[in-house]
Amino acid sequence: MAKTIIAKEIAVGGIVQGIGFRPFIYQLAERFGLTGEVSNTSAGVHILLEGSPQGMDGFLRDLQARPPALAVLTRVEAQETAPRGFTRFTITKSEAGPARATLISPDVSICQDCLKELFDPADRRYLYPFINCTNCGPRYTIINDIPYDRPKTSMAGFTMCPDCQAEYDDPADRRFHAQPNACPVCGPKVELLDNQGRPVPCRNPLARAGELLKQGRILAIKGLGGFHLAADAGNSQAVSLLRRRKLREEKPLAVMVLDVDAARELAEVGPEEEALLMGFRRPIVLLKKRAPEALAPEVAPSNRNLGVMLPYTPMHYVLMQHSPNALVMTSGNLSEEPICIDNQDALNRLGNIADFFLVHNRDIYLRSDDSIVRRGAGETRFIRRSRGYVPTPVFLKNKAPHILACGALLKNTVCLTRGDQAFVSQHVGDLENLETLEFFRLTIDHLKRILDIEPQAVAHDMHPDYLSTVFAKELGLPRVEVQHHHAHIASCMAENQVEGQVIGVALDGTGLGTDRAIWGGEVLLCGMKDFHRAAHLSYTPMPGGNKAVKEPWRMAVSHLKGAFGKAFLDIRLPLLDTVSCTGIQTIDQMIDRAINAPLTSSTGRLFDAVAAITGLRFNASYDGQAAMELEMAADPRADKPYEWAVTGEDPMEILTAPIIRGAALDVEKGRPTAEVAGRFHASLIQAFAHVCQVLRTQTGVRQVALSGGSFQNALLLSGLIRELESRGFKVFTHKICPVNDGGLSLGQAMVAAASIT
Repeated sequence: MAKTIIAKEIAVGGIVQGIGFRPFIYQLAERFGLTGEVSNTSAGVHILLEGSPQGMDGFLRDLQARPPALAVLTRVEAQETAPRGFTRFTITKSEAGPARATLISPDVSICQDCLKELFDPADRRYLYPFINCTNCGPRYTIINDIPYDRPKTSMAGFTMCPDCQAEYDDPADRRFHAQPNACPVCGPKVELLDNQGRPVPCRNPLARAGELLKQGRILAIKGLGGFHLAADAGNSQAVSLLRRRKLREEKPLAVMVLDVDAARELAEVGPEEEALLMGFRRPIVLLKKRAPEALAPEVAPSNRNLGVMLPYTPMHYVLMQHSPNALVMTSGNLSEEPICIDNQDALNRLGNIADFFLVHNRDIYLRSDDSIVRRGAGETRFIRRSRGYVPTPVFLKNKAPHILACGALLKNTVCLTRGDQAFVSQHVGDLENLETLEFFRLTIDHLKRILDIEPQAVAHDMHPDYLSTVFAKELGLPRVEVQHHHAHIASCMAENQVEGQVIGVALDGTGLGTDRAIWGGEVLLCGMKDFHRAAHLSYTPMPGGNKAVKEPWRMAVSHLKGAFGKAFLDIRLPLLDTVSCTGIQTIDQMIDRAINAPLTSSTGRLFDAVAAITGLRFNASYDGQAAMELEMAADPRADKPYEWAVTGEDPMEILTAPIIRGAALDVEKGRPTAEVAGRFHASLIQAFAHVCQVLRTQTGVRQVALSGGSFQNALLLSGLIRELESRGFKVFTHKICPVNDGGLSLGQAMVAAASIT
């Protein structure tokens, strides 16, 4: 009896290029006795398959159930076709096409197989700092266009030697069609330079770099998505010098250690943190420091947490064999500028910071900072989503048209939508200078090209002076202006695929409101298309405008004046002994005369005020410093709230004066700062939960979405979740995008999609 032969044409979409997917298909077809061919296309992967019905069923089953580790399948479409008489299975040349729907893998850490070869003296890639395979290495930062093939990456200029070419051509090899494939004979090379760009004579640049780090020197090191500035994390003098040169006074610095055991010597590492540290994405993980501190106190001053990451490139692993046990690895830039990715640019911009430069000759097409995560309220939470995660999309409940969302002023990201996918970019930074604006433009152009998205509309913040808003207005596209806090809540709704209306609690530092005041302590009745401001923290003058962000004592004076009137000057507080009488009188007059003292309902500025009232922080050297220190000082057992009150109806007003009075009088009585900070947190939790309960009674809405930078505070986030759930609410929080302004572009895109469809 003739054997039954059927044929299928299969289209696969998702992250299926550059991760060993075609070799996987080849081996799967061989296993089930099938013939045909597979190729990359601009839309994903195309497969023609012939064989027995049983083999076909097994192939399709394992294709979806057991894909490669780095693959993300978003679409598997199979249809019957006529047999073509294939006699074997082959991998064919990639096909360019008009529809570009493929997804690009993020850059990922070196895999265990490559790591084993890296330190095998018998291997031809022994200690080669660019070893990789289809399961690991650079992707997003070296690609210039799709399909993802070597000529369209920064490896185009490196011609493979016969040995590497043989691996690349062999479907049974782990390096089959690994686009960055290389070896010491034909691949990129490392060089050590002084800060004038002159080569440093040495046999082994990585070993020499490690010796210099041990001597207390500062190095600029070219990595996967840009340069790091590195120093011995145990050397106080070296770390202090790095801070002075980089103009980074107190903001914590991340460290790199060789393995999890080394991380445990510095900080507390639970099972979830261990999985994050060792996973192929390799973010910086915020961990609680061990006492006493094992590193220089200058690494993370006045902070109980430490940002820790493990090596993620082979160059890091080789360098760490010769280096101190822990290295500061902070972004290679001056404060407020984007990280350097080009060797000459790094020498020009970092020459006054670094003593030496460890560089290589593989270009980085697009910078990508290290991602930062923290465990909070039982989940992994992003502080910064970048290398290792971008450009993996956020999958949406409903399809959206092609929209560009331009994000916020601070912690900027951009977002492009296509169908049921939203692509939130890597961290761009604070749009406050021309260098970052240029990176912003470059990121948009790059994403548009590799995703083949030509926006039909653009979304932006309401603030007319943001550089992102100015850029959006210059595009000549239909525009959707999105209120800052509406975007925060829409972002949370989108990543949780929530439909209908929610009670949105949006707590942060700054966002222009519809009344032109500075919002930041908001409760919104919210859908994707529109919102209603249902409640907010009471307005308080913000003397000096943005200057109050850097000088929290100004907000303390403002809140104290609002709570006590002129009598606040008679309260015995550390603030009044520290800040000059002239300074306090000036702020008092600015408030009375309404001179440069815009009104704000900001939660961030309220945290600043209480931090200054307790004496924790009068001046801040980085965004959120005072609030962070107040969180770390708080005793979670001190959960008896201060007196709080809610007044008004539409919108309701959460009065801050009673809370400020309670906190200030406790400080005057000498109550411990930990108790005051704990009771302050408890007050906000109870007040916002009460407002949500009132709104549920009025509207029947039982869904609450929490968003905004103030929810980076784990005590506030976990406390409010717990309180709301105890009252019967369904609570949605961020797990895919940052809760801060790094997730804002997603919300802007979703509001725009709802507005124009």
